[in-house]
Amino acid sequence: MSETLKPDIKLNELNTPITPEQADNAATTQLSYEQPVEETTENISTSNEESENKGSKPASRQEIIERLQQIAEGDDILNCKAEIEALKVHFYKLRINEIEAERKSFVEEGGEETLFMPQPDALEEQFKGLMSNIKEKRNEWLKVQEERRQANYQTQLALLEELQELIEKAEQGNPDVTAFRTIQNRWKEIKDVPQASANNMWHQYQQRVEQFYDMLKLNHEFREYDFKKNLEIKTRICEQAEALANEEDVISSFRKLQQLHDEFRETGPVAQELREEIWNRFRSASTVINKRHQDHFEEKKRRENENLEQKITLCEEIENMDLVALNTYQAWNNATQQVLDIQARWKQIGFAPQKSNLKIFERFRQACDQFFSSKSDFFKQVKQSLGENLEKKRALCEKAESLKDSENWKETADILTQLQKEWKEIGAVPQKHSEALWKRFVSACDEFFERRNKATSSQRSVEQENLKKKKEIIASIKSIEDSLSENEQIKVLNTLTSEWNNTGHVPFKEKDKLYKEYRNAINTIYERLHVNANERKLANFRNNIAKGGNSLTKERDKLIRQYENMKAEIATYENNLGFLSTSNKKGESLLDVMRQKMEKLKIDAQVILKKIHLIEEEIEKE
Repeated sequence: MSETLKPDIKLNELNTPITPEQADNAATTQLSYEQPVEETTENISTSNEESENKGSKPASRQEIIERLQQIAEGDDILNCKAEIEALKVHFYKLRINEIEAERKSFVEEGGEETLFMPQPDALEEQFKGLMSNIKEKRNEWLKVQEERRQANYQTQLALLEELQELIEKAEQGNPDVTAFRTIQNRWKEIKDVPQASANNMWHQYQQRVEQFYDMLKLNHEFREYDFKKNLEIKTRICEQAEALANEEDVISSFRKLQQLHDEFRETGPVAQELREEIWNRFRSASTVINKRHQDHFEEKKRRENENLEQKITLCEEIENMDLVALNTYQAWNNATQQVLDIQARWKQIGFAPQKSNLKIFERFRQACDQFFSSKSDFFKQVKQSLGENLEKKRALCEKAESLKDSENWKETADILTQLQKEWKEIGAVPQKHSEALWKRFVSACDEFFERRNKATSSQRSVEQENLKKKKEIIASIKSIEDSLSENEQIKVLNTLTSEWNNTGHVPFKEKDKLYKEYRNAINTIYERLHVNANERKLANFRNNIAKGGNSLTKERDKLIRQYENMKAEIATYENNLGFLSTSNKKGESLLDVMRQKMEKLKIDAQVILKKIHLIEEEIEKE
């Protein structure tokens, strides 16, 4: 609550009646207390907090609810503010501990910590309802108090009028001491008036009292004795006030000063020539204590504002996270560690200002909840995707296993090769199934190909002959002399290329190495002749199609199918690149290989497209 509370010292309780024996000097008494009569809520909260901290805290949130219920049903809500704040802080500490216990239990039961979500809390809703009820009752109580103060104010105005009438009678030589004392007693019974009017009403009352006593001709000797005793009392009060400056406890010294103010006001006047001196001494001592008290709370307020700024910054760090960009396990794990670090930094920061502390905590908790909720959704989605991929790969295993005993070597080999391509296109599966599933698939494929190799062993001798012949062709390409003309070199190269193409298969394990050596040899000749590889292909193709015939249309259709297949394969590569992680060297190397293959496909696709255009030109000529 933001209302300002009255301190223990109330101005209108200082309306101490002045005896007739003190009357002669009453008119000149100047009780001009410039010290504020109000105290901020922080001051009261600090005092009450000291007393509340001495008691034992409730052991459970249910006990906190029960205590708040007692406060809400009681009549002392105003004086329980510090306890209420302490209960609120303790309630949320216990709630946080319960959440941590639930999280630990969830993990121990086999749950994944990142998927943990706290259960709805009915006690928190009950707690918020009680806090709202207490706030409403406090507001009602303050409203009643304000109405009572206004009534007291009107009563004091009436008493001032009556006192003024007594002064006028005393001036005419007819003082009514009995009526005067009655007014004093009635004034003293009024305990509270609006703060804005308190000092003014007190000064008017004191002025009229002093005027009345001036009308009385009291005994001079008694008056001097009274002045002396009052001086001794006020001197002692000044010394006690000055000693408070050495106390370490700022709050305690300020509270004691308020008690000394009460005693100073209740003490009668001193001799006229000493009044200003003794008052200045007491006021100077009060100023020191008040300044320490004010500095204490200003420093506390400064620290709390700094804490608030730090907490706002932490909230913004979480709120500004781009959750949409977190699309891999590693990215979410890194972000989770970042959030946990922010939470650890939050715990190291002290309280924010009271009016903002709960709001900033709610904001921080909401930001954290949003993050972990999004993380949970991501992992649920990934888990679903892994499950779908698992079923797809199991289906491929079943297909491969159904074909492993086939003796239709060519057709089955093509099907298994296609299944292997499909396997690569399917995404990841749960790690615990990955290796076993891969072994199952590879075993089925290997079993078929081993059987096929045994059945086709007779082909190996032919493949060895082809290997020898292709090595001779490569050697012939490398030996083409640079002294020949460009046309002659190309003619020899084309002859050797034709021989290569007409030569059958070589052993599978030698195929890639041999072809690479063959391509390097040809590229060396063409680089020497400054002929672009694609232009060579197109030139050769143009020469071949120049012969024309009905085969041009079929060739064009075949090239169009090749072109469409290449486009689909390029799209597959691009799609797969978006799902692969580059968090390690192996992943980066795989990406480079895929990018190179994709770029080569794009170049080959353009060559095929140009071939299609060349065929269409030839068809139009016919």
